[in-house]
Amino acid sequence: MLCRILLVMLLVTPSLMCTAAAAPPSGDAVIRSPYAGSEIVITTTERLAGAIHSLTWNGQEFVDSADHGRQLQSASNLDAGSEFTGETFNPTEAGSRFDGNGQKSTSRLLHLVASKNQLQTTSQMAFWLRPGEKSAGHLAKNSEPLSNHLLTKRVTIGYQNFPNVIQYDVTFGLPVAERHRIAQFEAVTGYMPPVFSRFFVVDLESGELQAISDGPGEQEHPVILATESGSHAMGVYSPQQPSAGFKNAGYGRWRFAAQKVVKWNCVFRIREPQGMVPPGDYTYRSFVIVGDLQTVRATLLSLHGAVQ
Repeated sequence: MLCRILLVMLLVTPSLMCTAAAAPPSGDAVIRSPYAGSEIVITTTERLAGAIHSLTWNGQEFVDSADHGRQLQSASNLDAGSEFTGETFNPTEAGSRFDGNGQKSTSRLLHLVASKNQLQTTSQMAFWLRPGEKSAGHLAKNSEPLSNHLLTKRVTIGYQNFPNVIQYDVTFGLPVAERHRIAQFEAVTGYMPPVFSRFFVVDLESGELQAISDGPGEQEHPVILATESGSHAMGVYSPQQPSAGFKNAGYGRWRFAAQKVVKWNCVFRIREPQGMVPPGDYTYRSFVIVGDLQTVRATLLSLHGAVQ
């Protein structure tokens, strides 16, 4: 009789046999830390699968975030064993081109922890193109909208004695069963409002701040984008630059006049022309710096001296 009662209990209460699958985390989070009479505030959203939707300081928004590509986020581009063409095998943290300005992301947020000035997320990245879509006339190489590529990021506002520095650590999980000769990791990129109209680089040897054209494209010096007055600026620096074999690249800048947005990025590359880029984890550290133009320059140079 007891056995029959237990059997009935198991049939009507399956939770006794297994734990229900955990609900996916919300992507909505806010971290903050004081700096220069204001706060640096970073916001992530469920709409973007936990990618950074907003960064504000001293009354200024630094992130454009119009669709699912214009964020402070990470992405990768790979050749999938064929000719390397941009965006055709392009896992992207915030989602896909198809997601547009909608409220949902094709990317899947798997994990999020946020506390005070620190944030950590893990996501399964969507391909930027869906199967059958094209970019610059080139057909997408992926057969599914969702990739098998995992991205983990850890973001901390404040580094050592630099309250205006955002430490941005990312790990790209390159899966098994894929064959790539070229891997391009956009460790971090920032799409910014067009008010950041002035482009600069910092020569790490001379310390000189130099105006630079809007390119487009990459060069070897860390970049800073600033407002016309220089009251607000954002720069990027990584002690891991440059990638082996790519001495004259690594830091990019663009102006998309029609879309009313500007962009910078920090990019790493691996090339194995005679073999395969091994599956595994690829980790990169970048520092995103905010403040006025001259403070960003001085901080960037101080970081370069501190972390070498």
